[in-house]
Amino acid sequence: MRDYFTVDQVRAAEGQLLAALPEGALMRRAAYGLSCVVASELRSRTGGVAGRRVTLLVGSGDNGGDALWAGAMLRRRGAAVRAILLDPARVHAAGLAALRVAGGRIDSGAEADLGEPDLVLDGIVGISGRGPLRPPAAALVARISAPIIAVDLPSGVDPDTGATAGPAVTASVTVAFGALKPVHALAAAHCGRVDLVDIGLDLPAASVRTLGAAEIGARWPMPGPADDKYSQGVVGVVAGSARYPGAGVLCAGAAVAATSGMVRYAGTAAPQVLSRWPEVVAVDDFGDAGRVQAWVVGP
Repeated sequence: MRDYFTVDQVRAAEGQLLAALPEGALMRRAAYGLSCVVASELRSRTGGVAGRRVTLLVGSGDNGGDALWAGAMLRRRGAAVRAILLDPARVHAAGLAALRVAGGRIDSGAEADLGEPDLVLDGIVGISGRGPLRPPAAALVARISAPIIAVDLPSGVDPDTGATAGPAVTASVTVAFGALKPVHALAAAHCGRVDLVDIGLDLPAASVRTLGAAEIGARWPMPGPADDKYSQGVVGVVAGSARYPGAGVLCAGAAVAATSGMVRYAGTAAPQVLSRWPEVVAVDDFGDAGRVQAWVVGP
């Protein structure tokens, strides 16, 4: 079971933890987890960390601070780190100072040189951000050819709905801090692989829950000695045609793969369906299909 928490739930939990920790400790905790994921990705992709090139896209919020602190940690491990500040007047001061002390390179503006990075960190906006990337940031992201690791969530994707209303980051990996958010389930194509870093949040009941493969398997009904094809369920398929049989073949195959007790095909692509799925029972007419519990019609 995977639990997902709204922005409001995460913010409330973060607020409680921030009140109990020294200033900046929570961000450094998150940044350390982020740096470990980046280092692991560098090793798997390039064979090491020292001498590899990492570019940080740094916005004005806490995600930018997370990226800067992680960049400082990676720099101390020998990586060449370059930060591009999209809003220099509002950058996270402590994170920027840490990167400077570690020897990172600092550039400003969306027109800055990306270099030739092995990995890029997306710290443009965090869970408080809404709407698509602004044009300068979108143009910068469009120039990237290296894999992107998103800091908490891909910038430009809504954290609670996973919706995009324009340009957004598409990441290879997303590093979630403290809790998974709905975006990690609803915008999987933008998030890539999602790694969760535990930062010690005390969370309420989840707003969204999903089942894993093992949990779905445990709930899937298994036939017993008293079951037959009818108790397992018969799927009827009306799809495709003699000229365009593909839909019929695909739908019948999907019904077979879903462990239906029986699959009946009613349509003019019966020869093609039966040549691929001989266990399907074909009938000439929809009205002759007999007992059917669920129909697939029209594709």
